Amino acid sequence: MPTLETIISENAPAPIGPYSQAIRAGGFLFCSGQIPLDPKTGDLNNSSIEEEVGQVLANISAVLAAAGLTFEHVVKTTIFLTSINDFPVVNSIYESKLAPSRPARSTVEVSKLPKGARVEIECIAMCD
Repeated sequence: MPTLETIISENAPAPIGPYSQAIRAGGFLFCSGQIPLDPKTGDLNNSSIEEEVGQVLANISAVLAAAGLTFEHVVKTTIFLTSINDFPVVNSIYESKLAPSRPARSTVEVSKLPKGARVEIECIAMCD
């Protein structure tokens, strides 16, 4: 059985279900999807799609940091949007935070996300 390490960041929201913020396994970090929850209050930061994306990326950054990593280690992301019409705004903010790295990415429109969020992002990062 492979060695699994649970990664926990107090600077990211606590899981809202039976899952971990991230798991390190086989030289990779598998980060659970983050929605725009404020880690201090647990409230959804959703006054605009820009605010949501900023909070989601801050949450991911905190989880990566807890594992000693940054966005430069990210090799794959998946973005879930409740409206594909938000794609241009999300893409612009995403690019500003992840540049110059360009991980592989999928973006899909979904009918709903937890707590009424408009965006959720998950990622995989290399640990080596």
